[in-house]
Amino acid sequence: MPPQELFAERLLAVLSGHRPVHWMLGQTVGQAYEQLVRLAPGTPLRARGVRPVIRTCRGFQLRPGVVEASASIAAGEQVRAMAFRLEQGADLRWRCAAVELGGERITAGTDHDMRRRT
Repeated sequence: MPPQELFAERLLAVLSGHRPVHWMLGQTVGQAYEQLVRLAPGTPLRARGVRPVIRTCRGFQLRPGVVEASASIAAGEQVRAMAFRLEQGADLRWRCAAVELGGERITAGTDHDMRRRT
């Protein structure tokens, strides 16, 4: 499974309230985890009576070890967009560095503005 698809599922699980935010410990870099802690309690991707699913997920490799991705999330008639950035560490593990959802941006202090690609 491509890393963007795996992380889209992980982020959806946290932002819909199906997984606790601490599930993302070790899967984020910089301040991204603390910022997810602030966003997750509002469960912005939760839908009443319908479990949200990923409709599409696309990734763009900016350079080796850096992927910017977008996903559309469907819950019944509602469709939401999510953009996120992944960075591969020296240990070759992918970690989430930034998330953008519904106008709220969460970054880990990266040097690239995600809005240019998504």
